[in-house]
Amino acid sequence: MAIMDQDEFWAIVDRAREGIEDTRTAEGAKQVAEKVGQRLAELGREAAVAFDLRYAALDAESYDWNLWGAAYLMRGGCSDDAFDYFRGWLVTQGRSIWERALRDPDTLAELGIDPDDDFLLCESMLSVGRAAFDEDADFFDAVDSARAELPADTFNGPLLGDDFDHEDDDAVHARYPRLAEIYL
Repeated sequence: MAIMDQDEFWAIVDRAREGIEDTRTAEGAKQVAEKVGQRLAELGREAAVAFDLRYAALDAESYDWNLWGAAYLMRGGCSDDAFDYFRGWLVTQGRSIWERALRDPDTLAELGIDPDDDFLLCESMLSVGRAAFDEDADFFDAVDSARAELPADTFNGPLLGDDFDHEDDDAVHARYPRLAEIYL
């Protein structure tokens, strides 16, 4: 099975964002994920698995210390799981914001997220393709089977970039001057 084309993937996400007042909120991000799941259910199992494969490839591409540092700063800490859910939330913000954040996470300062809000997570985005299947196990079996047909490094790899001390205010200011002004 092939990985979904990036343009098709992002068209599904961007269409799901339509009509949602504020995707930055936990509720708004969850609504995007639900609408993506509904669309994948309409498109069928093969599309759902192809979407999941693209999501996993994007997830691997974004497994980066610099993005993790921004999530850590914005959330006041960020575990492994929280970083996964943060990237799920970031997908719900759409292609433009996703791509800009990967190039320069400091651009997330432009979103106007209140530093007192702690909603930068969307766990439900991680497996929206399940909506196209009657049983969760069937979805996961289909995804595992499709992944086995592709090179392992498509979805897994080490953290990209250079690690740094997320508690070092000077290092944080140097990497994320705009985010630091908001969140430190």
